[in-house]
Amino acid sequence: MSWRRRNLREEKRTTQRFDTGQGGPYFRRVSEKDSHRSDKIIHRIQMSSRVIALIAVLCLVCIPPYAQTPRQPQQQQPAGGVSTGTPINYTSKRTVGVTDPKAPVIFQDVTDKTPLASFKHRSGTLAKDYIFETPSGAVAILDYDSDGLPDIYLLNGSTLAAMSGKEKSPRSALYRNLGNWKFEDVTDKAGVTNERWGMGLAVGDYDNDGRPDIYVGNFGVSRLYHNNGDGTFTDVAEKVGVARKGWSTGASFGDYDGDGRLDLFVPGYAQIDLNNLPPNPTEATKPGDVVQNFCQFRGVPVMCGPRGLQGEGDTLYHQKSDGTFEDVSAKAGVNDPQKYYGFTSAWVHADDDKLLDLIVVNDSTPKQLYINKGDGTFEETGYPSGVALNENGREQAGMGLAVGDYDNDGRIDFHVTNFSDDSNVLYHNDGEGNFTDVTFQAGLGEVTIPFLGWGTGFLDYDNDGWKDLFVANGHVYPTVDDHQWGTSYAQQSLLFHNLKNGKFERVGAPAGSALAQAWSARGSAVADLDGDGRLELVVNNIDSKPTVLRNVATPVGHWLELRVIGDVSKRSPRDAIGAIVYVMTGTLRQRQDVISGCSYASQNDLTLHFGLGSATGVEKLEIQWPDGTSETISVTGIDRKLTVIEGKGISTK
Repeated sequence: MSWRRRNLREEKRTTQRFDTGQGGPYFRRVSEKDSHRSDKIIHRIQMSSRVIALIAVLCLVCIPPYAQTPRQPQQQQPAGGVSTGTPINYTSKRTVGVTDPKAPVIFQDVTDKTPLASFKHRSGTLAKDYIFETPSGAVAILDYDSDGLPDIYLLNGSTLAAMSGKEKSPRSALYRNLGNWKFEDVTDKAGVTNERWGMGLAVGDYDNDGRPDIYVGNFGVSRLYHNNGDGTFTDVAEKVGVARKGWSTGASFGDYDGDGRLDLFVPGYAQIDLNNLPPNPTEATKPGDVVQNFCQFRGVPVMCGPRGLQGEGDTLYHQKSDGTFEDVSAKAGVNDPQKYYGFTSAWVHADDDKLLDLIVVNDSTPKQLYINKGDGTFEETGYPSGVALNENGREQAGMGLAVGDYDNDGRIDFHVTNFSDDSNVLYHNDGEGNFTDVTFQAGLGEVTIPFLGWGTGFLDYDNDGWKDLFVANGHVYPTVDDHQWGTSYAQQSLLFHNLKNGKFERVGAPAGSALAQAWSARGSAVADLDGDGRLELVVNNIDSKPTVLRNVATPVGHWLELRVIGDVSKRSPRDAIGAIVYVMTGTLRQRQDVISGCSYASQNDLTLHFGLGSATGVEKLEIQWPDGTSETISVTGIDRKLTVIEGKGISTK
């Protein structure tokens, strides 16, 4: 974006001061049409600030610190816990056993009918003594062999013993979709076992050869699996310069500079010295040790972090014309000098200026929104845009990210999952780079507080033309099962139905149905696995087998699925990451974006799915390609999957 265009946009805004109640103000740009609503928000935040201040004083006087300084302070920083809301005790658990006998069955658990049931995720010990043992479990859905059927890649974790060579490393697994709910384990042939501590996945055709490649963010050294086109992959991370070291998490591919080549952003989480680990909760029971010397959650010893641990910066790799990458993080202004605890990222069109922006979800620190300035650099606007904190001006323990236009107003919105004792958060896109926390107004607040959310995604499960919402849940502290905190280690997933008025309603689950089950879930991914026009889900569960959820909802509306292919000669990436597709049926105009990454450090199928409701045809299909050009396509049929090639229309192959 030119400076002239940015200045013109700034002239349309006023600047409003907000009191966060945490020691200082932040500023948010507010358009004039939002001024009345802003006054209400200011009043609410000011009242919340006074309450928070009073509670803080009482806490300092009446209770011990939340997380104490670990032993050996000369070697370790004070290690704390996570950012949550006010702890609440309940007489019963609210995250398991919640059923409704009158509710319809939406998803059927078909895991045991597939070879995926033999996959066993493993990450550290079951006690979860260290923070790096808790967040592993990503999943990616991609058509790696270009046969039109989405395949499934499950990322595995590791153990300290495996990292030191004392035992075999857990293996990741790739399952080829054969159709009719049959899958084949092709891991060995494909060469994608990883056998490192996997933390995140992202898919993108980085070399524009028409085949999807896989970036694996590891705790250790990351990988880039190049798709060779013959059913095999080769790790080229060292060769092309993206073998990032440290703790890499949920990456995202995107062409931020418009040269037609995908670039790569990789968040970093925390710096861990395996030779000098922080105290763990097991040691708290040893004779002579004092509980207060250990990190705590609600007064109970738990593993330390992330607060108190040294964070890790983020990395932006720019792809050069020879296919190798260069680190431009500092030059571009996205290196995260604050060293926040990054989990999930995505290249998105936040302000719809045809330039890809970047959102980063961080754990227990503010979220970041980088606006693309069009000159190779970015402006971090997390605070002024409204996405850094929640409506009460408090940072949250962000995990996963869903991106989608849930209210069909033509702008993408964000849903972010958080820790228990806190709600997830829904940010509505108000336009011009402004976002508003509408979580509780949308019905997504109170119900999510006991849950610890990870993978999340917008999906139209009933094809009515309005995006619904899925959340995969699971705690990180096994000890929660021993207390009446209203939460549990394994948790039910949440499905919310879009009521078409800006609000959502939790979908009930009959006893014995898939949504009535509890899993220790992490990453999730969305795809139409069987080609029947209904979207399925795959969830990777820590220390367990995954869950494959078949969509059996009925009745459902009509649908249309689109695979879009960019023209590299026009500087659009071949896989069209960054494209925006609009579908018009009657008065309803839907938007879908082609996005790499999201969910929780996972990857949804890049095929775009549109529910059409009762509409029997598509009046208009418009594509905004990554190169900035727009194209209108004539669609003559529905209830089918189409491939659209930039400049050539619908492919007949």
